[in-house]
Amino acid sequence: MIFVRFRILATAAGLLGLAGCGQNPPPKPPPPEAGVVTIAPEAATLNAVLPGRTDPTAVSDVRPQVSGLLQRRLFTEGALVRQGQPLYQIDPAPYKAAYDNAAALLASAKAKAARYGALLQQNAISHQEYDDAEAAYKQAAASTESARINLDYTRITAPISGRIGRSSVTQGALVTAAQTTPLATIQTLDPIYVDITQSSSELIALKLAMRHGTLEREGPQDAEATLQLENGAQYPLHGRLQFSEVTVDPATGAVTLRAIFPNPDGILLPGMFVRATIIEGVQNNAILAPQQAVSRNEKGDPTALVVDAKGIARLHALKVGQTIGDKWLVTDGLKPGDKLIVEGLQKIQPDMPVHAVPASFLKQPPKRS
Repeated sequence: MIFVRFRILATAAGLLGLAGCGQNPPPKPPPPEAGVVTIAPEAATLNAVLPGRTDPTAVSDVRPQVSGLLQRRLFTEGALVRQGQPLYQIDPAPYKAAYDNAAALLASAKAKAARYGALLQQNAISHQEYDDAEAAYKQAAASTESARINLDYTRITAPISGRIGRSSVTQGALVTAAQTTPLATIQTLDPIYVDITQSSSELIALKLAMRHGTLEREGPQDAEATLQLENGAQYPLHGRLQFSEVTVDPATGAVTLRAIFPNPDGILLPGMFVRATIIEGVQNNAILAPQQAVSRNEKGDPTALVVDAKGIARLHALKVGQTIGDKWLVTDGLKPGDKLIVEGLQKIQPDMPVHAVPASFLKQPPKRS
């Protein structure tokens, strides 16, 4: 009986001891560390990546000026040709005969006019007879010049320099003056145009930013441009924007910007789809946020965590523009002096106390090559 009472008392004492321990809870864990960067305005070069297509700087259709049988083709299809280079030869025989006949008539009219001039000095003929002889001489001269021009037209030359395409006719074909079908087409591809489309709203925003002094550049027509080809490769040579359209396409709401690029190796061909990157200007007081600090909410809107003056992580809704290197250009939601959390985000929730420390990636030494 005594032993049972002892066990009851011991059990009660143990329960009282446990109850007494519950009055001293364990210490709370320290707040998680948050690697932060302090936002400061900086100069940023703004780029725009826009779709475009290549277009030759000059195009000329080769057409005959006189009719006749084609004797020879004097060029290689797909080759580069120079302005004035012979391309086709039309049978010159009928035009040579017409020229020789006109030249003979000219010689006769010239001799008659000279003879009548001498007779007029002797008062042997009237002024009217001399004037008729002089007019016949000038008409013969004009006919001879016309015949010479037609004879020259039997050799068809290149109107511009560039790359010539395939020939639509072969030796022996009958061609006619001013026919609708060209014999061949020449395109000047060095330099070459790139026609770029940009939405009118983007262009208006760019011009307003320049007017208000946010961007430092006189206009997009002075901007440098680079190209990315259809296969993703970077075109090695840089170009420049020349002008922008003054009207908006009502079907697309876009304007066309035209850039010109050197093309000495013929890499760019007419009609190619490319992506052009143009430098729009420099924004001196840009707010840039590292990309790893920006996430998206369920609506897809960008957000970031910022440590406030009390050491609490606060969620900020952002508005971002383009990416510049490894950073976002933030147009709203951050201000200079904000402590933006870039490290430790997986352990931090909004409105949670944190211990802000400088982000470690800023302290890493540069990699040696």
